Amino acid sequence: MISGLIPREMSWLIPRKLHWPQHVCAKKSRGNVSRDVFCYPLPKKYDGKNIYEEGPPCSCPLCTSDKGSCVPFYEGIELSKEIGAAYLELHSLNDFYVGKYFGGVLEYFIIQCLKQKSSQKKKKRSSKPHMIPPPRLGEPVKLPCLKIEESRYHRDLLNLYCSSLCTDVVFSSKDGQEVARAHRVVLCNASHVFMLLFGVEIASHPGELPGKVAHNLFAIDQGDIILNSSEASLHNSQPVRVIILDSLLCACCSEVLKFIYTGTNCWDELKSVLWKKLKNLEHVKDVIETVKLLFKCNAQTICSSDVINQTAKSKGQSQSCCCSLSLFFQNPDLADVTFKVQGASIYAHRAVLVARCEVMAAMFSGYYAETTAYQIPIQGVSKETFLSFLEYLYTDTCCTASILQAMALLICAEMYQIRRLQQICESYIVTQLQSMPSRQLVSTNLNIVNLYNKAKFHNATRLSTWLLHFIASNYLIFSQKLEFQELSEDEQAFVENHRWPSSSYLQELTEYRHRIHSGRSRCILM
Repeated sequence: MISGLIPREMSWLIPRKLHWPQHVCAKKSRGNVSRDVFCYPLPKKYDGKNIYEEGPPCSCPLCTSDKGSCVPFYEGIELSKEIGAAYLELHSLNDFYVGKYFGGVLEYFIIQCLKQKSSQKKKKRSSKPHMIPPPRLGEPVKLPCLKIEESRYHRDLLNLYCSSLCTDVVFSSKDGQEVARAHRVVLCNASHVFMLLFGVEIASHPGELPGKVAHNLFAIDQGDIILNSSEASLHNSQPVRVIILDSLLCACCSEVLKFIYTGTNCWDELKSVLWKKLKNLEHVKDVIETVKLLFKCNAQTICSSDVINQTAKSKGQSQSCCCSLSLFFQNPDLADVTFKVQGASIYAHRAVLVARCEVMAAMFSGYYAETTAYQIPIQGVSKETFLSFLEYLYTDTCCTASILQAMALLICAEMYQIRRLQQICESYIVTQLQSMPSRQLVSTNLNIVNLYNKAKFHNATRLSTWLLHFIASNYLIFSQKLEFQELSEDEQAFVENHRWPSSSYLQELTEYRHRIHSGRSRCILM
């Protein structure tokens, strides 16, 4: 027989509803009642038969013994109260029911023990000193993004061709009729054929092909004299007349010149334009081959559609006819204007200046002294800065060596209203400042507040806004410098409102450190 009592806190597992009267079976002993208390079912009587709800009748000695030795169920309940045990009722005392009910009780007892241990651990943790989490540092304000607009280089050159400003070449047919006007500096930059035609020196020997092409396609009017020296070019205001000997090229001269000025190397587009003009595929082929000879392009057959598609795919790998005018940057050949900067002479070409700079276009085409002058003095700009400015006009790129030089170039670009060059300088300054580590910002002699004031004065709004945010994002560094006091009250208020780290965070950090060092609490991270 199984012995033992069930703890009172586990009494919820005991089934209370049965379909027949229950009795408690308890050992009778003299004196104290035995602690071995069990219950068993008493079957119902129905027509003289014992009907059990589950399983066969119990054949244990307890059930088959004399029922007079058993106590009723209410005495068992009272007995369980007296000895502090739970009252448990079973259908029968076989292995199935004993294992089912006592196994559940043991499982519950194990779970309760684990819960008790976990509660004890929580009590121990709560008894420890209160751990204060450190203050959380927020992210700094995101600095404004400075974008650079798309290049207008080839568009400017095409507009120059369409406007016919500063032209120094006139193309005409054999009968003397004017066909188109152009600029020698653009033509010579595109092909050695025109360099030989206009008497410009070539650095490397081009071979015999450019000379033969120039002799077969063009002829200089006998009334014009080619002046190849720089001094002669400065004083020569008459355009050179060029006679086109090839009739097909003469008919398509305007379309070919536009192709040269755009410099995009779109052969398919040129073929489409020529087809609309000539309406003959053989004539289009002849003109395309002539243009390729002019500009030393790779021989490509563009008659079939398959080859046209292949040409379009490989367009990015081919050389452009007129990528940039870098060949004539700081080159006295064909120059027609000289700038005097800090005592130095810098040669330039009016066509390039007019095409790339609206201020110079107005200066050379209006009623100003510079319109007919051959030497123009430049004040307030250093030689290096002005050369960088001209380099951008000729090549659409610029190279600055430092932040201060970039700022000087930005001021020059603002003076001549070249917005894209301003954006390039702004981007360079921002990139250089962002790459500086905090240690270098502390030790540098670069006056950031002075840069901010210059950018604000010269209408570089994007850069001035970015620099003010940059000062606020590095508040602990710049607030210790004397230049910080040069900011106005409104600017200092802006920096205080957008500073990083914020003043509230620094106050929380000070209080946190005070509590840590006072010994009342300790850091949860250390």
